[in-house]
Amino acid sequence: MIKPYDALVESDVDLQPYNTLNISIMAHKFAAVKTTTHLKNILAHPQTKENELLILGGGSNILFTDDFDGLVLHVEIGGLEVVKETEKNVWLKIGAGENWHETVRYCVAQGWAGVENLSLIPGTTGAAPIQNIGAYGVELKDVFEELEAVDIATGERRQFSKEDCSFGYRNSIFKNELKGKVIVTEVVLKLSKNPELNTSYGAIQSELEKRGISDPTIRDISDIVIDIRNSKLPNPKETGNAGSFFKNPIVAENIFERIKKHYPEVPGYKMDDDMIKVPAGWLIEEAGWKGKVVGNTGTYRQQALVIVNHGGATGQEILDLAKEIQASVSEQFNIDLVPEVNIIR
Repeated sequence: MIKPYDALVESDVDLQPYNTLNISIMAHKFAAVKTTTHLKNILAHPQTKENELLILGGGSNILFTDDFDGLVLHVEIGGLEVVKETEKNVWLKIGAGENWHETVRYCVAQGWAGVENLSLIPGTTGAAPIQNIGAYGVELKDVFEELEAVDIATGERRQFSKEDCSFGYRNSIFKNELKGKVIVTEVVLKLSKNPELNTSYGAIQSELEKRGISDPTIRDISDIVIDIRNSKLPNPKETGNAGSFFKNPIVAENIFERIKKHYPEVPGYKMDDDMIKVPAGWLIEEAGWKGKVVGNTGTYRQQALVIVNHGGATGQEILDLAKEIQASVSEQFNIDLVPEVNIIR
C-alpha cells in the first residue's frame, strides 16, 4: 500500500536552517530522509515524479537564489560500522547523513589514519565523494573504497567503486554524468592503522615546529588543521558562509610564469602534467576584495576566498558579488574563477 504523500513529505519549509550561507528561501516540498527505505518510498510515489528534486546534505556547499518549487530531500541517514579489518587497515561504512567532521574525529580517536587533514570541512559524509573534498594535500579519493547509492529513476541500489566515481579535482561522476540521477546513502572508507602523515601542504609543518612537535600523531595533525581553519574561516553558526566559494584554478606553467613576472610572490603548487594550482584566495585578495563589505554581504576579513552573509543577504546579492569578483580577477590576471559552491537558481 502506498502511503499518503503528506505522510512522507512536508509542505512549504524554510530552508534557512539547512544551508550554511543562512539564506531564507522556501521549499515547496521537503523530506528529512533517515533511512534508505524511507527514501525508496518517496521515490516510488507518483507525486514525486511531478516535482523537481534537490538532494541536500549539510547545505555547506550550496547557494539558493530563489524559492525552490520542487521537492528537497534532506539526507539524514546515519551509522558507523567497521565492515572489514586487517592488521594494517580498517574499512569503515558511514551513513550519508553523518556529519563529516564528527566522522573524522571519530576516526582520529580510534587511531585510524587517512582523513586527519580533512578535519573541520563542513557538510555530510554523503556529499564528500560527490565533491571529492580535499584540503592540505589530501583528497577524499585517497581513502575512498566504495559507496552505495539509490537510483532515482528505478529506486534500485547501486554500488560504485573508486574507478566508477571518476574522481577529479573537486569533481566526480556525480557532478557530471550522474548529476541528479542517484542519491548517495552509504560510503566506505579504507583507513590505515599505520599512519603516513602528510605535513607538507600549507602551514602544517611550520605549526608543528612552532609547537615543538617532532614526532606528530594523527591527532596532532587534526588539531593543527582545525586551528588553521578556525583562524581563516568564520563559524557558519555565527556568520553565514559556504567556505571556499571558488575552486583554486589550475593553469599551465607558462601562464603561471607570466603572472610571476608581475607578481613574484604568487604562490603555486605543481600538479600533474606541468600544471600549477594557484590559490584563488590570493588572486581575490590581490584584486582588492579581502574583507570588503558590499551591502549585506562581502568577503571574510581573514580569507578573501570566503563570501559571507553579514545578515539578511539574499542569494542573489551573494551571486552578484561573486560575479563582480570573477570579473575583477579575470581582468587583472586573465584567469576565470569557477564557483566551488553549487548555485541553485
